[in-house]
Amino acid sequence: MHKVELAEDGSSLSLSLRGSGTLRFHAIWLRDNAMDAETRSAENGQKLIALRDLPEEISIGSAKIAEDTLEVKFQPEDKTVNFSIDWLVRHSYDGKERKPDGWISGGIETWDCGLQDAVPTASLPEVQNDRVALRNWLCGVAQYGFGKLVNGPVEDQALMKVVDLFGYVRETNYGRHFEVRTEVNPSNLAFTGLGLQAHTDNPYRDPVPTIQVLYCLKSTAAGGENMVVDGFRAAQRLRDENQVWFDVLSKYCACFEYSGEKGVVLRSRRPMIELSPDGELTAVRFNNRSAAAITDVPYESMATYYQAYRRLGEIIDDESMEVTFRLDPGECFLVDNTRVLHARKSYSGSGTRWLQGCYADKDGLYSTLASLEASPLAAAE
Repeated sequence: MHKVELAEDGSSLSLSLRGSGTLRFHAIWLRDNAMDAETRSAENGQKLIALRDLPEEISIGSAKIAEDTLEVKFQPEDKTVNFSIDWLVRHSYDGKERKPDGWISGGIETWDCGLQDAVPTASLPEVQNDRVALRNWLCGVAQYGFGKLVNGPVEDQALMKVVDLFGYVRETNYGRHFEVRTEVNPSNLAFTGLGLQAHTDNPYRDPVPTIQVLYCLKSTAAGGENMVVDGFRAAQRLRDENQVWFDVLSKYCACFEYSGEKGVVLRSRRPMIELSPDGELTAVRFNNRSAAAITDVPYESMATYYQAYRRLGEIIDDESMEVTFRLDPGECFLVDNTRVLHARKSYSGSGTRWLQGCYADKDGLYSTLASLEASPLAAAE
């Protein structure tokens, strides 16, 4: 049986719950998260009041439990609000200890070459017409940070159909999309036949594009296979090998710069291994071609920083870390550009290799996935 007990001054309450132990909640937190019609919009869930609108010395006058609902009366408002016990358990903040730096959010699975035969892959026509198929593919992309689509049309800007599945194109100085094929006097090494080290794109932008799509239109040149590497797994390996190296790459900012076009000078300062304030691993930025002089590391730590930088690159280059595949015309792949590094093997000067690329943002992808997962069709499956 659930039980509730108030603090003497009414500033908080304690819930003793079957199977969940004891959870404490402050009065101000409960009042701020009230779901009544005066506090939140029933249409969109957004708050209708600001914190300043609540009494500064708010307290709980009384509280009781009826089945799976907690009823709380707040003073001095004399306002009664109901809370679902299940909601309180899911949103509890009591007793949480700080996790080790580099912890990874639930639903994410890191990987190496062992994922070679299990790449999240779907048919573009199928995910365009089947919401369950789309949900399943997007779920795989969210879990592993990348995915492939096959059976797409071989036509100019077909990659826009991919972005339409979940969001919107992020336009940059490269335009709404860009061409990836051999050019004379290219402005970017990506437009040559040279092999490219695994990297994240556009680290010199702030904010960085969080989704990249690469779509194949022609592929008759020898070589040019695509490779992907899980940056989160690489960061985990570095941390497991040497905590000091992990710490120095997450503590200090690297510098990135791009100025390959007239009127364009892009600069960014971000750690190669980016953590949230509570230590969650949120992003990896690694792009040797776009690295500028590193000036934010103190003299005493610079030698250690470069040792860590070199070792992270060695881990990324390790063939046991990579998944490799060749794209045929009408096929594409999508990567979470804050996590998954992509690369390309070198290819010959004969034949043709033509890909188109564009950027998007993963908030749209996660929004679409959450909406599909909440839909009656998904729930009924």
